[in-house]
Amino acid sequence: MIELLSDVPEGVIGIRVSGRLSGDELRDVRPAIEELVKAGEIRIVEVIEPDYEGFGPGGLVEDIKLGLGTVLPHHSAFKRIAVVSDKEWVAHTLHALAWLVPGELALFGLDELERAKQWAAG
Repeated sequence: MIELLSDVPEGVIGIRVSGRLSGDELRDVRPAIEELVKAGEIRIVEVIEPDYEGFGPGGLVEDIKLGLGTVLPHHSAFKRIAVVSDKEWVAHTLHALAWLVPGELALFGLDELERAKQWAAG
């Protein structure tokens, strides 16, 4: 499941993922991501819940489409991405792939969500 967080600072988009992320859910959130990209500077807080299991039906395909069609063309607009998770595999993945991520990237624990929001906005 994916949900947009409403309690984030202005100019920041907050995303919470849990369970299995389906293609339909990614298609539903795509307009909000596209609006964010139009704003110029992109600042994201992504919360990965303990029960997040990865992609469900069509999720990986839609994630790739979103990345290539919406995110990649605006690569330089990404300023800060705060990932909030206690999952070890998330930390390992971010450390391994950080060089691919545009802008600044920081990892926060679930108990640091408010700090992550402020960092992303800064």
